[in-house]
Amino acid sequence: MTTPAPAFDGVLFFPVTPFDASGAVDLDVLADHVDSRLRWGPGGVFPACGTGEFHALAGREAIDVVRATVDVVGGRVPVIAGAGGPLGHAIELARGAAEAGADGLLLLPPYLVAGTTDGLVAWVEAVAAASDLPVIVYHRGTARYTADAITRLAANPKVVGFKDGTGDIGLAQEIVLAAEATGRDLQFFNGLLTAELSQGAYRGIGIPLYSSAAFAMIPEVAALHHRAYTEGDEATRMTLLREFYTPLVRLRDEAPGFGVSLIKAGLRLRGLDVGSVRPPLVDPTPDQEARLGAVLDAGLALAERLGTAATAPR
Repeated sequence: MTTPAPAFDGVLFFPVTPFDASGAVDLDVLADHVDSRLRWGPGGVFPACGTGEFHALAGREAIDVVRATVDVVGGRVPVIAGAGGPLGHAIELARGAAEAGADGLLLLPPYLVAGTTDGLVAWVEAVAAASDLPVIVYHRGTARYTADAITRLAANPKVVGFKDGTGDIGLAQEIVLAAEATGRDLQFFNGLLTAELSQGAYRGIGIPLYSSAAFAMIPEVAALHHRAYTEGDEATRMTLLREFYTPLVRLRDEAPGFGVSLIKAGLRLRGLDVGSVRPPLVDPTPDQEARLGAVLDAGLALAERLGTAATAPR
């Protein structure tokens, strides 16, 4: 029997993981962060994933983050937990996510080593076997999926989706076609940094969903972009890409890891003390933070001008 895939109807929200002054995970601030974004209608919440600094969380911390998120969401939308890294760690997180009440797993790459297609398929199946949760595989880093790998994984009823984080459009197209040939209706989404900027291309190859780190920081703009995207309002979408997302990406590209660091800095600028990033990521400099503030101010003014109120936050 095929494992039911989570139904995503809206932008995919990847919350940050807040840390307090001592560096510990702050579950109270996390709850505020997640709850404040639910009114903007995300299609799913993905705690303890890339934007949530999965790479820097202990296993128990990641499970606690997932459990706290599940409690806040209360079944309103699917909660997909991050899992991955060393095989034993990935299995521990898969089991912990299931016990915490998650609706699925986003399987991040193995740690350090890259194997053959046979090895990668076996790794996914070993993690999938650890729980009853459906699994979305993440194509990036050491997890390099081929069309053949996806064809084989589609035979596993627990594998329900594919997230691309490489930007290889040709390979992604081959993978979409290979999955369609199996008869499985897999979920496909774009997981590149600031995915809004590339989503037009991904939609063209049959990948309709995308993750949004910006939604965690500025849901007013991210929700407006998603509405324009789904309603075919290309004039609004292009204005948002040109006047908000492009300046944000230019700032993001100034340092490795700013895809996360800027989101946390933006949340701090907007009044939610989510703390700093953990090493090896670094926070933006005061100058970079000031420029981020200007980008956010421009984005909020742009959203107001283009009619954010019409998105009817719920």
